[in-house]
Amino acid sequence: MTKTPAASVSPAKQLAGFIAKFDSRIASQIRGARQILRKRYPSANELVWDNYNFFVIGYSATERPSDSLFSLAANAKGVGLSFYRGSTLADPHKILLGSGSQNRFVRLEGAATLSQPAVIQLMDAAAAQAKAALPSTGKGRLIIRSVAAKQRPRRLSTK
Repeated sequence: MTKTPAASVSPAKQLAGFIAKFDSRIASQIRGARQILRKRYPSANELVWDNYNFFVIGYSATERPSDSLFSLAANAKGVGLSFYRGSTLADPHKILLGSGSQNRFVRLEGAATLSQPAVIQLMDAAAAQAKAALPSTGKGRLIIRSVAAKQRPRRLSTK
């Protein structure tokens, strides 16, 4: 079951709480990647889901998840950059992973992976093929879309 976030807590505080569930290495990767993406795409809305399997931040021109260019997706094992329409992206450097009919992703060794030319090319290609173009000016909103009542652990077991 998915619950709607409490209206009395700001989206920024909710986001900080979601990230705090992860071990320090993964949390640092999420914050660093988010900082890079906010700087590169300041007009994109950040759509946040704290789901059962993954914590996700989608970057979209609208409030619609299907309009997302790409998403940060994190679990206890690491962080990835997921392309919703990744199967249609040209990937000359062969860095996209996954074999589904639509989604592809890049594992992030760290936030700096987002500054690699091959990854930048993929993000630019995703933005170019988007159904809704990002506004050329302005600042995107942080929107908490949903929080799953039950979630997989955000930290690896020490057993």
